[in-house]
Amino acid sequence: MKPKRTLLAVASIAGLMVAGHALAQDWPTRAVRIINPFPAGGGTDAFARPLAAILPAELGQQVVIENIGGAGGTVGAAAAARATPDGYAWFMGAVHHTIAETIYKKLNYGLERDFLPVTLVASVPSVVVVHPSLPARTIKELVALDKRLPGNINYGSAGTGTTHHMNGELFNLITGTKLVHVPYKGAGPLTPALLSGEVAMAFDGMGTAAPNVRSGRLRALAITTAKRSELMPDTPTLMESGVNIDVTTWCALWAIRGTPQPIVDRMYQAMGKALIHPKIKTVWSSLGASTGGQSPADFGRFVRQEIETWGKVVKASGATIN
Repeated sequence: MKPKRTLLAVASIAGLMVAGHALAQDWPTRAVRIINPFPAGGGTDAFARPLAAILPAELGQQVVIENIGGAGGTVGAAAAARATPDGYAWFMGAVHHTIAETIYKKLNYGLERDFLPVTLVASVPSVVVVHPSLPARTIKELVALDKRLPGNINYGSAGTGTTHHMNGELFNLITGTKLVHVPYKGAGPLTPALLSGEVAMAFDGMGTAAPNVRSGRLRALAITTAKRSELMPDTPTLMESGVNIDVTTWCALWAIRGTPQPIVDRMYQAMGKALIHPKIKTVWSSLGASTGGQSPADFGRFVRQEIETWGKVVKASGATIN
């Protein structure tokens, strides 16, 4: 015969499981909010809004995107961290937030402390693009040119701490080049500066770069992922070009820490179904993006690895933001 305490414990666990299941079944009873910590129309919006249109079919309630931009996505992240963890507020962050963990001297939140991983939404290659006036048609020629003229080739970014910036610092670290960083206040001002030749090159996003490469206004030297992109199949990867770099720009969904696990699980299941929807596949393909969908545990391990990887690049570059 089992001790009474053991029987009570078993009954308690069973009761919690039933209550958790009921909680997930009842949720949501009103609109769900996804906080996007970047301005409307930005890169993350291109993924957040199509998802917001598909998720209601899985959740049974409207999904609203709330844009809270500023400070490279950290203002919105801090606001999300303060949200009530009841399953009605979620956070769609990006690779920028794994960089922010080390490049900012002080943050009002902690990515792993204040959020629970749900799943990766999409990942997109960056493209090494140069203005046609730069006499380099391959990565090998770019490196050789920089070695002859160290510190004379500049690359633009959407701001200090962005993937544009850190990809350049990683490239410098791996190749021994001395490309000079020129930050702009967002991807909007960067594009005309690059097209006019104000900056010689950039590690640009696929969605922005591809049309300008097709029109001949920019020249693509390589993409940053290990596999070539279907949008630019003739452009080699950095690895094919002899540079051991395999990085992406990605966005993902987190829950606010404290959100009941049954609700997190239900959202993960809804995301999994939404991400394989034909309309989502079409949009992602048009943007040159790979679809996410990893389990929360796998995504959590990925985030930890990204924080460590970009932390090393930040330290080597000496970059910092107050």
